[in-house]
Amino acid sequence: MILFISDLHLSPRSPGATALFLDFLAGRARQTDELYILGDLFEAWIGDDDISEPYNASIVAALRAASDSGLRISLLHGNRDFLLGAGFAAAAGLRLIDDPTLVSTAEWQFVLAHGDALCLDDTAYMAFRAQVRDPQWQAALLAKPLAERRAIAANMREVSETSQRAKTNPYTDLQPAATEDFLRAHGYATFIHGHTHQPATHDHIVDGIHVERWVLADWHEDRGECLVWDGEALRRETILPAA
Repeated sequence: MILFISDLHLSPRSPGATALFLDFLAGRARQTDELYILGDLFEAWIGDDDISEPYNASIVAALRAASDSGLRISLLHGNRDFLLGAGFAAAAGLRLIDDPTLVSTAEWQFVLAHGDALCLDDTAYMAFRAQVRDPQWQAALLAKPLAERRAIAANMREVSETSQRAKTNPYTDLQPAATEDFLRAHGYATFIHGHTHQPATHDHIVDGIHVERWVLADWHEDRGECLVWDGEALRRETILPAA
């Protein structure tokens, strides 16, 4: 059995979502074989040298405990936590994977991504994405003191929230033609992604082949969601606070 989640946006400002995730790691997640986190685990990550900060340390410890129990955890970067690195992965007991990544089981094949790389119609975001994914830009940011990076992250979050409030729909969907090209390039595998905060199952016909696209739900203070592959089918499972 495989579980897929994304867009938890964990931070000290989200105690409800944090509690949901910690309970999930200690319980439901350990009833399966593999967990894939498809980006934006954190609201912001300013570098692996911030791993000892108490809140970050609590998340890392929970991931490590789940990993030590036998759960295989894989994570790919989102648009909020693109600075997660090898230090974090080693401490948390997980592996960082490429975006996109193909996952093959005995029964099926999936292609996993955060999803933001296909939001081509949001030109302002695509320019931002190109900047923050640039290794030189990242190196320059990581060279700054932690306090300065915290201030930069807070400002980026404020700018993002202001921009989202000004839009009727703050989350741009994937560009249709680019999505079809992506599905074709990855062998018509079932596509699983997050980022858009618009959970749904889409049916694409590409070159006469039916391909499903599953959009993962973002997590909230009172609920989360995981997508479950049980060896036969995908299904959504709601994560609620412990009674």
